[in-house]
Amino acid sequence: MIFYLKNSEIDRDKWDACVKFSPGAMAYALSWYLDTMSPGWDALVEDDYLAVFPLPGDKKLGFNYIATPLFLQQLGVFCPDGCKDDRASGFISGIPAFYRLIDLCISNDPKVQGFKTVPRSNYELSLRESYDALWFGYSSDCRRNINNSHRYQQDISYDVTPKEVITLFKSNIGRKAGRIRDIHYQRLESLMELCLNRGYGKIAGVRSPKGKLLWCMFIIDSCNRITLLVTVGSRKSREMRTGYHVVDQIIRENAGSDKVLDFAGSSVPSIAVFMKSFGSIRKGYHRIYRNTLPWPIRYLK
Repeated sequence: MIFYLKNSEIDRDKWDACVKFSPGAMAYALSWYLDTMSPGWDALVEDDYLAVFPLPGDKKLGFNYIATPLFLQQLGVFCPDGCKDDRASGFISGIPAFYRLIDLCISNDPKVQGFKTVPRSNYELSLRESYDALWFGYSSDCRRNINNSHRYQQDISYDVTPKEVITLFKSNIGRKAGRIRDIHYQRLESLMELCLNRGYGKIAGVRSPKGKLLWCMFIIDSCNRITLLVTVGSRKSREMRTGYHVVDQIIRENAGSDKVLDFAGSSVPSIAVFMKSFGSIRKGYHRIYRNTLPWPIRYLK
């Protein structure tokens, strides 16, 4: 049976164990990630945590809604014995009716009446093979860009602070990414601090000879998955092909392991081409949407 649990009722130890032992486990669904990026999240739980479904909810204008938080790509149903789409449909049908707006990205492909479903793309690369084998899986353009990156002195450092990431993000991406509120930057900074302090991730950066940060990447290493969550660079770093250089180094360092490199997807064609060039495989997920807000509130969401 599927139960709805409020945030205070969730057993976080059982929750995290369920997520970690599920096929395709992702850090996004772990309690510490949700606590940071969607404080007050609720959940649907099957029996004694046989399967779980996070509900990143909030309230606006007096109405409850569910929405995928920024800097969190996808959620969905997590269950150690594997989750078929019909099981996911049961969870989605069980979302309480008081959530009048649902706009959620999930790993499953459910068929539930009343929901619109839009496919999205993520890209993943298994790191089981040797580095040489993975190298030959790169596209010719990718290998050429990596070789071109070696023309520049690009030392990768891990002394970049979360505040530096936020500053570089705001000046290079934030203005183009639409309206990102201060609270979203605060949560991202808190997430980076938590990951650095607990060993869940790191920040890689490349600086100019004078110490100016040219490029950086926030990497989460959890659930046997290396997630390249936030990547931002200057115009100079694009000229230096820094992204190709660093991702190649990450692959080199982790080749032959059981880990998966998760590029965290993108709807921007040029970025998708970059991700695919390393031999990664498209892994689809879906955005589900339902709006039962009363008129005219539904048009002011």
